[in-house]
Amino acid sequence: MDTDTRPSSHAELQISGMTCVACAARIEKVLNRMPEVSARINFATEKAQIDFNPQSANLPALIAAVQRAGYDAHPVRDFAAEKETRAQAYRHERTQFIIALLLTTPLLLEMALMLFGLHAMLPVWLQWLLATPVQFWIGKRFYDGAWHSLRGGGANMDVLVALGTSAAYLLSCAMLLLQIDKPVYFEASATIITLVLLGKLLETRAKGKASAALEALINLQPRLAHLERDGRMEDVPVAQVKPGDIFLVRPGENVPVDGVVQDGASSVDEAMLTGESLPQEKRGGDKVYAATLNQQGLLKCRAVAVGAQTQLAAIIRLVEQAQGSKAPIQKLADKISGIFVPVVLGIASLTFIAWWALGSGFAVALINAVSVLVIACPCALGLATPTAVVVATGRAAHAGILVKDAAALERAHKLAVLVVDKTGTLTSGKPAVTDLLPAPGGSAEELLQLAASMAQGSTHPLSRALLEYAQAQQAALLRPGAFNELSGSGLRAEIGGANYLLGSPAFIASENIVLNNAQMLDLQRQGKTVIAVARAPSSPAGMQGELAGIIAFADTLRTSSAGAVKRLTGMGIRVVMLSGDNAATAHAIAGKAGIAEFRAEVLPQDKSDHVQALRSEGLLVGMVGDGINDAPALAAADVSFAMRSGSDIAIEAADITLMRNDLMSVADAISLSRAALKKIRQNLFFAFAYNVLGIPLAALGLLNPVIAGAAMAMSSVSVVSNALLLKRWQPYNDKR
Repeated sequence: MDTDTRPSSHAELQISGMTCVACAARIEKVLNRMPEVSARINFATEKAQIDFNPQSANLPALIAAVQRAGYDAHPVRDFAAEKETRAQAYRHERTQFIIALLLTTPLLLEMALMLFGLHAMLPVWLQWLLATPVQFWIGKRFYDGAWHSLRGGGANMDVLVALGTSAAYLLSCAMLLLQIDKPVYFEASATIITLVLLGKLLETRAKGKASAALEALINLQPRLAHLERDGRMEDVPVAQVKPGDIFLVRPGENVPVDGVVQDGASSVDEAMLTGESLPQEKRGGDKVYAATLNQQGLLKCRAVAVGAQTQLAAIIRLVEQAQGSKAPIQKLADKISGIFVPVVLGIASLTFIAWWALGSGFAVALINAVSVLVIACPCALGLATPTAVVVATGRAAHAGILVKDAAALERAHKLAVLVVDKTGTLTSGKPAVTDLLPAPGGSAEELLQLAASMAQGSTHPLSRALLEYAQAQQAALLRPGAFNELSGSGLRAEIGGANYLLGSPAFIASENIVLNNAQMLDLQRQGKTVIAVARAPSSPAGMQGELAGIIAFADTLRTSSAGAVKRLTGMGIRVVMLSGDNAATAHAIAGKAGIAEFRAEVLPQDKSDHVQALRSEGLLVGMVGDGINDAPALAAADVSFAMRSGSDIAIEAADITLMRNDLMSVADAISLSRAALKKIRQNLFFAFAYNVLGIPLAALGLLNPVIAGAAMAMSSVSVVSNALLLKRWQPYNDKR
């Protein structure tokens, strides 16, 4: 028996002071050494996701551990506060870069003139005067970072920059003090620091663009709500709205919180929530959602969900969760990044020894070693995957596709089979009564009254359809007595002192009741779902019951289903439909949708078995359903997609939640996954190739330290910029 009942808590910390992925690896290692702590650090978002046992650790202890490692941390504040903090840090770094550039420019001009054959050398003392503040004032951050990293038992990019620039600077100082007539490298040390600062500025700016989609979501919610209190209007901050408050939404305004329309009619643009471009008509009883745009009429609504309970807040949480997660493909890069700096230090040392041993002189050997130090860039490796994940998940949210974590995004591109639930996925999920066929001697009115009276105790979609039809026909319903529902089969109820059955033909036949099979088969071939109503057999064994009639329903195929199936098939994905209907009805629906493979008469509890059977073939299987009734099958799949069901969004039910009731969104999610993995592979290839080629070139003396520094500064910028190209991805419907 599992006796581990220790409580588990979760914390999210904003980390500051990281300069490369080696820093993230160091912090992660330090936190994970604490008892009962599991931490994940995302270098791109600069956040730590930490699970811990509050009996053995707490938030101050976690922050203290990060600080002992040489960095700083604080609990994540609201988005606006964090954005302002980042903006202030960016302005400070920009100022430092401008100062460094002004001091370095004269040294660079000297180099530029040499390219044109002009040798207007600055006095060595003036070069020292310009380079010194860049090295020790502007470059102080690298010394601080290197010290904290080494003190914590690790080594990061700051160690490489501090060692490389210090070596060039101190060698030049020795030439100056000893008046040795050899080249000095003040311009190299100052230029490297300036270029690294430029690269960090561009990287920070690009990383900010990567999270633009999340920022856009957060900025959608209005600041004020128009509340109706005691017969008068009052504008209050959205944070003060409580469930039950009555609020007004004027034309052209965004809905402040989730609510239900009490009065008025309008059309509301829900594109930011669902990705659906067409406005949705709203009238009394319909739900409205925070941040959606009221286009026409005045709506009077009652608040039902506010603050962190709104669907917008749930979407934002899910996007943040996905952006902070790690894709499995990142594991290799993380392992290499963990040993990257020590390996580079070893290569630089060997470079110095080899060149000196070959008689090239101390200065040449040192400068080639410096080139190795400054061209090596662990940042590109660390940013290759998370930046692509951040952009992809943000772009997905904009299209109404909510990805729970990076692992699901990665797996989706490899799907070989997609299992599709029929009702509510391929079809609209709202069956309607089409045929009432009473047994000889009976009437349609009596059949409807009997069936709808029994259906009052059931929540099955067919029962709801029966009740809606009975209400429209103004049928007088009877109050049932004893009631028993059998999942996937039917129900029993006592009406007027007699026992009646309502359910599938197979269920009715199993009760020894004769059915009109030809009549039912004809309806099923039309794609209709058929149920039967009968009086149960009396007590004596072997006696037959009496058929009261059959009722047919039609659940219309979604307009996009056939096109979505065709697109999925064209993407090389095998589509399999599961249905609780009989073979004839399932065959008809599958034929209309263009699906060649289906399973009929599948009970809800058996759907997961069919998913497992497909997985046993060695295939990566996806499952799409409504996220609630199909929960076991969704859990059994490698990647699960939950369709939005009416106004109830099963955000927590699947790996990927589709805000639009459209199978085309599944194809969009797979398409985006493929695009994201393509960018990740490109980034990883570039990051590996850059270091594999650049470090040997520097070791062979083929790269000037200034050129090496420029290449290092631009490498991470190139990776982030490539990931930003994912913003060009568009859903299928937007491309047309």
